[in-house]
Amino acid sequence: MTPNAQARKIYIYIKIFYSLKDSIKEVKRQPTQSEKISANHISDTKIISLSHLEMTWANRRNFPALLVRILHKSKLRYYGKPDKKMIEPYQTFLEVADSSGTVSVIMWNALCPEWYKSLRVGLVLLLQDYSVKKSYPFRMQPLPVDPQIKLISTMEICLNLRDPPTNIIIIPEKQVKPEWRLPKLNHRFITRSELDDMPENHICDVIGILVFVGRVQRSKKKENREDFWSYRWIHIADGTSEQPFIVELFSTSQPEIFENIYPSTQSMTYFVCTQLKVVRNDAQVPKLLYLTTTNESRVFITGHRGQPYTNDTKVKNFIHWIKTRTDSEEVKNTVIGGYYPYPPVPETFSKYSSSVKVESLLTAISEVRKEIEDLQYREQKRIAIQGIITVIKYIPHASATENASTSETLRNANQPSTSQAARRENQSQERDDNKRHQDDDPVSSQCFQTTYTSLSPTKKKRILQGPYAKLIPVPQPETSAQTKGNKPDMPSIFQRRESTSTSTIGKARKTISDRWESQLWREKKFGLIDHLHYSHVYPESIPRKFIFEQRKFLTEQFNSQPAKYIPPEGRPPKLDDFKSARSLGHFEVTILGLNHEIAIDVAFLPMYCPEDLRTSQIDTLLTCMNYSCVYPQDGAGNDRLPGPRALAGDIIKAAMKLDRVHIVGILDICNLGNNKVEVYLHRIYSPTNTS
Repeated sequence: MTPNAQARKIYIYIKIFYSLKDSIKEVKRQPTQSEKISANHISDTKIISLSHLEMTWANRRNFPALLVRILHKSKLRYYGKPDKKMIEPYQTFLEVADSSGTVSVIMWNALCPEWYKSLRVGLVLLLQDYSVKKSYPFRMQPLPVDPQIKLISTMEICLNLRDPPTNIIIIPEKQVKPEWRLPKLNHRFITRSELDDMPENHICDVIGILVFVGRVQRSKKKENREDFWSYRWIHIADGTSEQPFIVELFSTSQPEIFENIYPSTQSMTYFVCTQLKVVRNDAQVPKLLYLTTTNESRVFITGHRGQPYTNDTKVKNFIHWIKTRTDSEEVKNTVIGGYYPYPPVPETFSKYSSSVKVESLLTAISEVRKEIEDLQYREQKRIAIQGIITVIKYIPHASATENASTSETLRNANQPSTSQAARRENQSQERDDNKRHQDDDPVSSQCFQTTYTSLSPTKKKRILQGPYAKLIPVPQPETSAQTKGNKPDMPSIFQRRESTSTSTIGKARKTISDRWESQLWREKKFGLIDHLHYSHVYPESIPRKFIFEQRKFLTEQFNSQPAKYIPPEGRPPKLDDFKSARSLGHFEVTILGLNHEIAIDVAFLPMYCPEDLRTSQIDTLLTCMNYSCVYPQDGAGNDRLPGPRALAGDIIKAAMKLDRVHIVGILDICNLGNNKVEVYLHRIYSPTNTS
C-alpha cells in the first residue's frame, strides 16, 4: 500500500530519525582473527603512497594497499529516499593521511553501521580492495592537521561492502613503526580567555565543565524540506574567564552522548568537543560570539583515558584547575533545559533582514496560526510580524505555569496531529482570554498595584555582561527601560534560588499597574475578526536548577522522544517540582495588527534573579532585549536592588511609551509536542531602530 502524502512525510521522518539512531548504536565491531594476523604482516604487503596514487590512479585497474591515519571523521549521513529501495543508505567521510598527503575516504552503505563506531580519529588503517574516483568539486575538506601536508582534492577513496568488497584492517598503535612517518594528531585547544581574539570561522577544540545544557530542538536543513538538524545550546566553563563558551551543539552521530548530556556535578566531569567553528560579528549590538559544531566535530564526556588530546598542554592545565576546586560556584548554579533565546538578533531591523535567509521576511499576523500548525515536533523557528502593542500584563513567577500545568493534565490521550493540537490550544486560550476580558475592564485593570524604586535620571546604572562578568558603569538616560550603553556579548541563564530576603526595594516613590491596556485596544478589541492566543508558558519552557539525583528524569524531559518506550520506575516527579532558574515571571503581550482587525497574544520571558547580581539578566522590552541585567549603582543612600515587580514596572512603562507606535516583533515559535506550542517575543523593533 502506498502511503498518502501526509503519512509519507511522517514515515520518512521516523525512518530517518530512528533507523539512524539504531544503526549507530550497534556494538563496536571487533577485528576478526584474520585481520589481526594481517596486521602483523604489513611489511609483506605492497603499499602505495597517496601522492603516487594521485598521479597514477586514472591508469590503474588494481590499487595497492594504503597505510594511513584517520585525522577526521564526519557525521553519519542518511541519504534514503521514499522511492529508492536501499536497505542501508548511509555515507560517512574520513580524512586520512600518510607522509605524502591528505585525502578524503567515503564509506558507503552497509559498511557504515558495521564500522562507524570502531573507526575513531587517530587510528592507523590498512585499506585494501578500494576504488578511486574523481572528487566531488563542491565539497569543502576540513583543514589539515599539519599545514605542510599536501591536501589532495582531485580524487576520493571509496569503501564498499562489494564492487569491490573493501578490506579494512586496524593497526594497533603499539605496532605503528616510526619509519612509516605517519602524521601525528595536532589538536587546536583554546581557552575561553583566548576566544575573544579568535577570527571568524577559526576551527578549535575546547575542554571544560558543563554549566548549562539546553533542550533538544530541531531546525529544517532546507526550507520546504522534511529533513531536520537536531541541536541544543550548552555553556562550558574552563576557569580562564568569567564567561563560558556558548556552543551550538548539533547531533554528532553520537546519540549515546548527545542524548545523555547533563550539567557537571560535584564530581566535575569534564567535557571535550573538537572541530568547533567560531561564529562572531563584532559589528552587531550586542556582539555575537559563539561556537558551532562542524561536520567533523566529536564529543567526549567519558573515556578520556588514552585519547590523543590528553597530552595537550591546555588540557593538562584544565585538569589541574579541576583538581584544585572542590565546591565551585559553576557547579552550584548549573541549569538544564527551557527556552533559550539565542543567538540574539541585531540592533536594527535592516541588519536583521539582511541576516536571515527566508522567502518572506515579514509574516502577517493572520498567517501565524498556519506557521505554527506547520511546525514539526521540536522544530523551532523565528518569524517577524508587524503591529501595535496594545496590552501588557505581568504574571508573577509563582503562577507562571499554573494554567499550563492544568492544560497538560487535560490533553487528549489520542495524541492528535500538530495542526489539531495548535487549533485546540487556540480554542482553550480563547476561553481563558474571554474570562480575562470580563475581569480586566479599564477600571479593574488598574487594581493591581506595586511599588518600585524610581531611579534618578542623573545616576549611572551598571550593565552585567555575561554570566560571571564584572560590573561596568554606563551612562543612564531617562529610565531603566531606556537604558543604553555597552551591550553584553552573551546571555546568562545561571541564577540562584529565589528568596524573600530581596523584598526590600528601598523607598516607595511611585506606583504602577501590573497591567496596561491602551485606549486603542478598548476601542478595537470587541470588533476583531480574529484573536490568536499563544501566551501560555509551559513547564518545559522554564530553565530548571539541575539536581544530580534527578538527572535521569530531567535529561528525559529536555531530550527528544526516545526511540523505544521505557516505562517509568515508580511515580515520576513533575517539572514544576523543580526550582526555576528564573524569578521574574513572564508577561502576556497583545499585538494588534496594523489593520486593527486581528490580534495575537504572545509571551515575553525576561530573565532575572535578585540574589546573584553576577548571573542575573533582565530584558526591559526594547533596549534591554540585549541580554543585560540593569540595576542601580551602589551608593551611600538607601537605594537597593529593586525586586521583580519593580523591574516588571519598568517593562510595563516601556510598553506604555509605545502606545500607537508601529513595531516589528521577532517571535520564537516552537512545537514542544503533546499539544503544546510556545510563542515568545524575542525582540521589538520600533521606528527608531528599524533602519
